[in-house]
Order: sequence, then structure tokens, then C-alpha cells
Amino acid sequence: MKKVLFFITVLFPIMTLSCGQQGNNVQTNSQWRGENRDGVYNETGLLKIWPPDGPQLLWSYEGLGAGYTSVAIVGEKIYITGLDDDNLILYLFDLTGKLLTKKAVGKEWTKNYIGPRCTVCVNDGKLYIFNSLGTLVCLDETTLNEVWKKDVLTDFDGRSVNWGMTESPLIVDEKIFITPGGVINNMVALNKNTGALIWSSPGEGTPSSYCSPLYISGYSAPMVVTSAREYVIAFNANTGEKIWSHPQLIQDQGRSIHPNTPIYSNGMIFTTTGFNGGSMLLRLKDNGKDVEQVWKNEADNQIGGAIKVGDYVYTTGDRNRGFYCIDWKIGAFKYKENNFSASAIVFADGMLYVYSDNGNMNLIKPNPENFELISSFKISIGTEQHWAHPVIHNGVMYIRHGDALMAYKI
Repeated sequence: MKKVLFFITVLFPIMTLSCGQQGNNVQTNSQWRGENRDGVYNETGLLKIWPPDGPQLLWSYEGLGAGYTSVAIVGEKIYITGLDDDNLILYLFDLTGKLLTKKAVGKEWTKNYIGPRCTVCVNDGKLYIFNSLGTLVCLDETTLNEVWKKDVLTDFDGRSVNWGMTESPLIVDEKIFITPGGVINNMVALNKNTGALIWSSPGEGTPSSYCSPLYISGYSAPMVVTSAREYVIAFNANTGEKIWSHPQLIQDQGRSIHPNTPIYSNGMIFTTTGFNGGSMLLRLKDNGKDVEQVWKNEADNQIGGAIKVGDYVYTTGDRNRGFYCIDWKIGAFKYKENNFSASAIVFADGMLYVYSDNGNMNLIKPNPENFELISSFKISIGTEQHWAHPVIHNGVMYIRHGDALMAYKI
């Protein structure tokens, strides 16, 4: 039965929301893994240690159906998707956890690890939802009416992949970028308002590999960088021309799963992939027209991403299980904490928030000298895998566990 559980008084959430918005800009857009897709949330005043049973649960909602998407938050509205039978459902909540409305938005993946994978993108008054069957839908944010729709597999001769299309849309200015993964239409840029094709690029003609791309500017041409099956590829964001490509560390068709959005910093691009693939750092050269590999190592995060803090990268392994601290410059391990479960990892206010696939939610202090687990508690509400990435917004941590969405006061 669908229900909302409140663990605080009526007055307290009103006070919390009011205080939480002081000193914060009202957010009008929202996308995958924060403002820069690097998993960093610009929050302050957060707890540096949690109670033994975890931070206060403000509310929870059970009834989303299967899925792995994170929340998108704009103003006082929360957007998330789930599965009902074979239908993709968009849920709209207010900040107290009240379900405002829900809407069916076409069909969704039911073959394996069922449910939506692609987080809603909210941009300039519109919602963009990409389902695992390859349909990209644009809705009006106010009315939720459909504005336009594209089947990127049919319209652009794309190729589906084993676990369903998994790409949270990237929007820059008037363009929305998506990866059909076809031989001719490898990546396309569409007009975000109309869905009209702006450019199409053959790239390397390699299938999509579950990656949500990254935008990088400041070079001879602005670029969109993504991980495809055999290559990390950079496209000219204006024209679609392939700028450069670099071979993946692992290219076996059965194991080439590269979902993690690359991390960019000061001319360097970091990527990591599971199944013993490992991590590598690429250096942009010739004003961004080419790259070279700086280092590689065995830290093989599959779907949880990594966080760069200062001169170090923090991530967890997939087959090479453990929590890693990596020297950004040379790729050496400062340490590896063994037997640490594969995890999705984000960062806010000087701390790492690490949601492990064993159900533990961990608060870790980023320390290049030794592993510092500060607090940990078990996520006991929800269903199936603990794979969705946490979101932190105005002092609240949102965790999706399959059928359930939880909001914790941090």
C-alpha cells in the first residue's frame, strides 16, 4: 500500500524548509549527480557525525515500483520515476514527502533488473525523461503535457544494449545530447525545445555503454565526452565532429559496461569501469584536440562513480572490492580498505556519502593518509538492489532503494 510515513511534527518541517533555503539560491534546473555531474553538492552546515541509528528520517514513501533513478529537485518539487507493470511512472512530491501527482510516461524496461535507470533532467521549465527502451520525452514542467518525443533507436537507427539504455540527458544551452549508439548516428544533438535534430555524428560507430556524458569547455572547441563500448570519445558540442577517442581499458562485449560519467579537472579526464576494467587518467593536449593516457590502475567502480577531493580520488571497486584513495597525479593507491562493498559515492560539505550495495549508508571523511569511517547505518526500507545514487539538497539526503524513497535530515 502506498503511504507516507512522517516522523516529525507538522511545524518542524516547515521550519526546516524555511531555514534550509536561507542563503541558498532557488534551484530552477536539476540534472544527474549535481551541478557539474561530478557528484559534488554545494551544501554547508551538514552533520559531521550521525547518531548510531543514522540521521533523522523525515519521511519515506513506499510505492514507486522498481527502478534505480535518483531524485531531481527544483524549487519545492521532487521528481522521480518508477515502474507500474510495464509503464514508466513519473512521481511528483513536495518537500514534505506529499505525493502531488503521478503520470504514466510510456513503457519501460522489464527484461532484466527492471525499471527506469535515467534520472529526470529539469531545464528551463521542461522535464526530460529518457527510458531504457530508447524513448526521449520532453514534458512541460507546469502541466506535465508532452511537448515532444523521440525514439532514438528507431528515429536514428540506434542500437539497444543488454541492460537497457541508461543515460541521463545532458543539456547545454539549447542542445540536448543523447547517444543512440548507431554506426552512423552514434551521438546526436537535438533542440531541447522542439526535439529537432541539430547534428548527428558517427563518432567511432561503437554502441552506447550506459554512460551519461560530460560537457567540457575552454579549449579549441567545446566538447561532450562519453564512454562508449570500445572508446572514450569527445565530440565537438557545436558540430558533432569527433575530436578524439581513446581505447577503453576493457573492450570485451560481455563486460564493456562503462556507466560512470567522466570526471574533469585542470586538463585531466578520469574514468573508471567495473569487471576488472580499472581506472585511468587522460591528459588533454594540443588545446583539447587530442589526449594521452597518464596512468591506469585496478580500481574498477562499476556504477557508483568516484569523487575527486583535492589531489585525490575516492571510489570503490567492483570485482576488486574495497574503498580506494588514489593519488590523482600518478594513480598510486594511498590505501585500499579491503572488504568494502561496491558503492555509489557523492560529496558535500567536506564529507563523502557512500551508499553501498550491501545496504549500508556510510559517512566517510576524505583523508589521503588513512581510511576514516565516521558513521554508518542500514537502509531497511525498500526493495531489490541498493544502486541508486544519493542526492543532497538543502540539508536533506534523499535515498532511493527500489520501491522506496527516503529523506533524511543531515
